[in-house]
This record gives sequence, structure tokens and C-alpha cells, in this order.
Amino acid sequence: MFDTLSDRLGQTIKKLRGQGRLTEDNIKDTLREVRMALLEADVALPVVKQLIDAVREKALGQEVIGSLSPGQALIKVVNDELVNVMGENAVPLNLATQPPAVILMAGLQGAGKTTTVGKLAKYLKEREKKKVMVVSCDVYRPAAIKQLQTVATGVEATFFESQVDQQPVAIAEAALAAAKKQFVDVLLVDTAGRLAIDTEMMAEIKQLHSALTPIETLFVVDSMTGQDAANTAAAFGEALPLTGVVLTKTDGDARGGAALSVRVITGKPIKFIGSGEKSDALETFYPDRIASRILGMGDVVSLVEEVTAKVDHDKAEKFAKKMQKGRAFDLNDLKEQLEQMASMGGMAAMMDKLPGMANIPEAAKAQVNDKQFVHMIALVNSMTPQERRFPAILKGSRKKRIAAGAGLQVQDVNKLLKQHQQMSRMMKKMKGGGMKKMMRGLQGKMPPGMGGPGGMPGM
Repeated sequence: MFDTLSDRLGQTIKKLRGQGRLTEDNIKDTLREVRMALLEADVALPVVKQLIDAVREKALGQEVIGSLSPGQALIKVVNDELVNVMGENAVPLNLATQPPAVILMAGLQGAGKTTTVGKLAKYLKEREKKKVMVVSCDVYRPAAIKQLQTVATGVEATFFESQVDQQPVAIAEAALAAAKKQFVDVLLVDTAGRLAIDTEMMAEIKQLHSALTPIETLFVVDSMTGQDAANTAAAFGEALPLTGVVLTKTDGDARGGAALSVRVITGKPIKFIGSGEKSDALETFYPDRIASRILGMGDVVSLVEEVTAKVDHDKAEKFAKKMQKGRAFDLNDLKEQLEQMASMGGMAAMMDKLPGMANIPEAAKAQVNDKQFVHMIALVNSMTPQERRFPAILKGSRKKRIAAGAGLQVQDVNKLLKQHQQMSRMMKKMKGGGMKKMMRGLQGKMPPGMGGPGGMPGM
């Protein structure tokens, strides 16, 4: 997400380096390029104007303080205004009501409502420790009810059954009654979508809202539709008292125009962003962290939170103890490490949150392919327990059998074994204080400014 905008803003700000002060001339040229970058990212025109005017007002004639360069000073101004445009603070779900708290999901067909209901159910169960029930009031789309049942089963949420011959309002009222009887904390209501906004659709969802009086009414919108996402949300906002927006498919959105436009156009906060099909691919929307990502400064806080929430700490502790005792790093260990990384969205998702990724050449980024992890795990799964523990026994015939079992080539097995050998050597170096030795060995190889002599932190 935001790749296009990040690249353009990064190039623009680089041009200011070496100048001692932000002046009217260099600001004028820079803002012209920032405006073009925002428009190319499909940010709504009123939002572009608001952002550019605010940056101009704050940046003109600003003295460079301490060691800050004009480029860094402008980054600070742009960062502050991006945060301002997107809403400044994260707005959590409001569940402060007599249970069950009803959350009504609205949006056009294909926006990802049903998938989002599943993700939100998992989020509420795991993060908020709530008992969650889901129900589908979509009696028009073929298999919509069955799809939600499948999603609910996957995240272990209670599913309230409905039929296509029932009226949506009747389904909603029956689900609410059942939720009260079963002492459910949150009832998530999936509604019908349309290919476009129409009178019939709006009338139906108004009736549902009136029957349920939800504490939260969330508009689910495909971020890849750009500023149209904001305009559609505004149209729904006129018909319904929306409390927030969920942006979906952000992993396929290189522009990011919707994230920058929705708050200004609708006046409603973005509460979550979805970035994939997996049930845990839902993040709270933090404007300051998103602004940091846009400007190529990463989002370390979210990365740490993700690691804390998704890493299996018992497995991690066992692995650490095993390495400390000097036991061999086998292929079972490699598989566990790959699975832990996959649970956090893979390397691509992690790189998006790391600072400085905007400066990495595209060719290098392209080499990070999460499919390789899937292939490596498949190869290990194709091995016997003995082969996993003792990789040295893997010779020609065994390699052919393993490759065939995973639907891959013998050269893929060789790549896996090479990767394992490299990681095994690294683990040996980390044993018994070897981590410090390894870090000292890297001194002088990192860029200055990272601390310690030669750029590495002092040990």
C-alpha cells in the first residue's frame, strides 16, 4: 500500500537536500510535485488542496533547527498534515452498551463485507475477549449465507442460520433475540450489497438499522476504487448514521488515495484496514503510523505488536533453549521459523513496516517472494521425520522423491538445503555469546549514524 505515493514523495524531498532553509521558491517547486504525487495516488481534489495549503502555510520560511535538513523539516510538516487529514488518532470500536452490542456492516457488492465480518469476529474474540455471533441478512446473492457460515466456522464464531426465503428484517430480529438468550457480547450483521447505490438497497438497510439500533454502523469499502471509495462512503453516510469505515484490499492498493480521502469527504473515521484474505489480516487504523509508512519511515510499533500477538512464544522459547544448548538446527526448526513468518503476513508484509524500505531498489524488493516460503514448507512436509532431523542423508533418490511429493523440482530441494546450511551456520555463531562477536564483525559494514564505531552500536 502507498508504494506509488511513497516513491514520489521520497524523490521530491531528496531534491531539497543540501539547502539550508525552506524558502518560498524551493517550497513552491516541491509542493507542485507533492500535489502531482497526491493526484496520481487518486486522492480526492478537495483533500489535495487542503493538504497542500496546510503544508505551504507551515513550511514557508521555517528555520532548520539543529541538524535537520530542509528535506527532514518538510517531512515533519507533511507527516503532521497527513496525520491531520486522516484523523489524528485511532478511533476504537464503541462496545459500551448493554450486550449484545450490534455492529451493522454496510457496503457495495464485492467490497469484502463477508470476509471483513469474519476478520472482525476473530479480532473481537482474540483482542477483546468477546463472545461473538454473526448473521447474514443477504438473501439475494447466491451462497452468501453459506459463505458466512464457512467464514464463521473458520474463526470459531457462533453462526445464526438464516434462509433465502426470509425477510432481512425478520432475520435480524431473530438473530438479536437469539444473541440475548445466548449471552452473546457482540452481534455482527452482514447485509446485502449491490453493484451500485439504489433506492431499494438504501430503504432495506435503513429498515435493518431501525430494527437493530446498532451501536456501530461500519461502511466497508474497496480501497482500490480510490477517491470513488470516499464518494460512495459519503453517499451511504447521507442515508445511514455511519460510525466508521473499514478499508479492504489495501494489499492490492499501491496508490492509497482512499485512505487519505475518506475522513475528509465523509467526516467519519477509518477504524480498520484489511490487507488480504486471511482471517487475521485486519489492522486498527492508526493515522500516525500510516503517515509514517507513506513517508517511507516504516511502522515499527505495529510490527512489534504483530510479532507479540502472532508469534507462538512457547515454541520460540523452546527453540531458544535448544540453540543455547548447542543442538543442531534441523529442518523441523527451519519449517517452524518459516511458519512463524507466514503467520505475520510473510516477508513482504513485514518489509512494508520496516523503516527505510522506500530506499531499497525495486529489483531487490522483487526478490522477496513469499511463495518461496510456501514451497520450502511443502518440501519439508514431503520428508520423513529422519530426513528432517538429519539433512545430510538427503542424496539423489531421496531428493527426487521429496521434490515429486511437493510438486517441485530437485533444484528447489537443493535451494532449501543451502538455505538451511546458511541458517545453521548463523545459529552456531549465536551460541555462547557468539551474537556479540557476529555484531562486532559487522562493524564498519553498516552506514554511519547507526551508533558505535563504524556505524554499529557499542557492545
